[in-house]
Amino acid sequence: MNSWITRRVTAAFGAAVLTGAFVAGCGSSGSSNNSSNPLTGGGGQATGSIVVGSDNFLESVLLADIYGQALQAKGYKVSYKLNIASREVTYGLLKSGTITLKPEYNGALLAYLDSLAKKTTPQTSTDQVDAAIASELAPNLEVLQPAQAQDNDTLTLSKQAAAKYHMTASSSIADFVTALNGANVSIGAAAEFQTRYQGILGLEQAYGLKASQITFKSLDAGGTLTETALSQGAVDAGDLFTTDPTITQNGLVTLTDPKNIFGLQNVLPLVNKSALSSTGVDALNAVDAKLDSKTLLDLDVKTQVQKQDPAAVATAWLKSVGLV
Repeated sequence: MNSWITRRVTAAFGAAVLTGAFVAGCGSSGSSNNSSNPLTGGGGQATGSIVVGSDNFLESVLLADIYGQALQAKGYKVSYKLNIASREVTYGLLKSGTITLKPEYNGALLAYLDSLAKKTTPQTSTDQVDAAIASELAPNLEVLQPAQAQDNDTLTLSKQAAAKYHMTASSSIADFVTALNGANVSIGAAAEFQTRYQGILGLEQAYGLKASQITFKSLDAGGTLTETALSQGAVDAGDLFTTDPTITQNGLVTLTDPKNIFGLQNVLPLVNKSALSSTGVDALNAVDAKLDSKTLLDLDVKTQVQKQDPAAVATAWLKSVGLV
């Protein structure tokens, strides 16, 4: 298996050429794919090749490794295109067949699909969210069984901002907006946070934070840049994920979200309908049946804090639950 360093270099190269050759198809970071059409499947036997992709943050890479290895154990030929970009790019790659499977979060996926349809769907239950996704997905795509594991976006405050505005773990986003009293606030997150309801639009529309108050700093999707900026007080607030160990380690304060702009965020696979046989579907469902939020946090600590190779972490966990 390739090292994490090699896999990241390959992924970074793919991201650099997304506007050209990559979208048409490029070499994977895993074993080569000899089929011109990776979307094979249909019967009960695990046949064909699967190209597993991920968004450009470490937890997505970890989940891609978990799903890919579970399928490989059932006889699929699996290759990887990891750490590509945000959903705005990877969803298109999945529709086109450049990748055939990627880990997703149901609430965030629905919000993205809603943005394409210029609508907002209330997110009241997992079943409701998944049904809405199914009605809005591209015809060749589907989501499989969701895991119990959730990893929500958040609005998290630096230690300094929390102290300045007297915010605690029980404080809400509404409390923070009230405490600002029209003052400027710096927010660090991935660039797409500016245009998502699960971001600046939701803060404006649901909580009344005015655009004129916000100084936005484009960082990353809950990754090292955002973690560092918050930990050093370089921004007042940022978008970190609920499973990020940095929050407790560095005394950051995550605000509650009573208006639920960040929605439900159950982990689940998004796949091309023709990519998997029933054997493959069962393999992925078995993964999600074992994956809860505590487990996901434990795995994130291994990759994000202890800096272990996500592929090795995936292998160890799958073995521990009897799936490889």
